[in-house]
Formats: sequence, C-alpha cells, structure tokens
Amino acid sequence: MMKFFFLILTLGSFSAQAKLIKKTIEYRDDSNLFEGYLVYDNTIKSPRPGVLVVHNWLGITDETKAKVEAVAALGYVAFAADIYGKGVRPSKAEAGAIAGKFKGDRQLLRSRVNLGLQTLSTQKNVDPKNLAAIGYCFGGTTVIELARSGADIKSVVSFHGGLDSPSPKGGNDIKAKILALAGADDPFQKPEDLLAFQAEMRSSKVDWQMIQYGRAVHSFTEKGAGSDNSKGAAYNESADHRSWQAMKDFLKETL
Repeated sequence: MMKFFFLILTLGSFSAQAKLIKKTIEYRDDSNLFEGYLVYDNTIKSPRPGVLVVHNWLGITDETKAKVEAVAALGYVAFAADIYGKGVRPSKAEAGAIAGKFKGDRQLLRSRVNLGLQTLSTQKNVDPKNLAAIGYCFGGTTVIELARSGADIKSVVSFHGGLDSPSPKGGNDIKAKILALAGADDPFQKPEDLLAFQAEMRSSKVDWQMIQYGRAVHSFTEKGAGSDNSKGAAYNESADHRSWQAMKDFLKETL
C-alpha cells in the first residue's frame, strides 16, 4: 500500500483583487519526493471541485503555474501535479528522454498522476467527489492515462496531448468524460494513432469529444513555442482561446 505524506512548504502571494492563495506543497510516495503547486480563492468557503493540472515535458514551470492560477480564478481548487519529482525540471535537450521514460512505462505514469490526484483530493477545501484533470502535451497524454487507470474523476481535458492507444482495452476502465483538444495540423499526432484512440473510446462506450483546430500544430497553447508552424510546434492565439473556452464549458458541465 502506497503511503502519502503532505507538507505545506510556503504560502505565496495574496492578491487583493483575485484573492488567490498560492502554496507549494511537498508530497511523497514510499521512496520519492514531489513538489506540486496549489491555488484557490479563499473567499469561497465551502468545499468546491478540484482540478488537477499536469505539466508538459519540461515539468512544472512558470507557465504551468499560470495555468493553475487561471483555473483557480474560475472558482476551482487547482493543483499542479509533479510527475517527475522535486527538483527534476529538465531543459528542452533533456526533456525528451525524461518524458519518454514515462510514456514507455504507462503504469509508472499512472502511479505518479494518481498520487497527484490523491494529494488534491485530500485538501480540506476540495470536494473529493467532484474532481477533474487537465493536461498539456505530455500532460495531455498523462490525464488520458489517469482516466484509463479507472480514477474516480468526472472529466479529463487533454490539450495537444499524445492520443495513441497502447492498450485498446484500457478504455474499459474509464469513468470520466473525455475532451481531447488537438491541432488539426499537428505532425506529432499520427493519423493511425488518432484512429486507434477513437476506436478505443467507441468500443469502450466512453463519453468523449474531440475538437481539432484548423491551422494549429503542436503546442498551440504555449506562447513560448513561437509562431512558425513549419517547426511542428507553434502558438496559435485563436486555438488557445477557443480551447480554453471549450475547457471552461466542459468543466462547468461535468462538475
């Protein structure tokens, strides 16, 4: 049985306008230490839905934290799960190998993301029966695996995540509703993988949606990706705004 330990490390800034409380939280399993990021609006006193946010291949960055704060500003308790472990924040040159380790070991990936979900669900201001998860790129793949693990969550949103189907019967354990948001011109999403993912969702009778954004490639929500679509990864303002609105509507519906 995996043991969980939680420790609040720091209390971050308090915004008089947004009234967001920001905390760095350490948590661990039997042998690894992790460092997540929790944000909530403390003017809402009753327990509320929790939203897990999973980082891209670079680990928890300032961009990840900004996403967590934006989700919390919607009225949810938002928590960035740390899949890699405390202090593991790779450069772009290193990130491919680290992310690949987890993509190649889906059970390990599921274990790490479920640990983050457990950390979120035990926060005192979270309604543990109303949980969702969103993720970006590597994190988009991760939240789909969270759903496949049979996690008791209401919904999952994948932003430009890998949508393959390594175990076609994995969808049979999904309890969550799925929203996959993808760039229609993303060269990293192979057509055969998309078809396999859709077949898995259909055969498992999952409540799922997929939205593809025209003229958008990989990383379309990330401003740091630049604007050159020919590189395969680039920011797209319209797709970013439209996908965020789709996520908001989906979370409102499911939570």
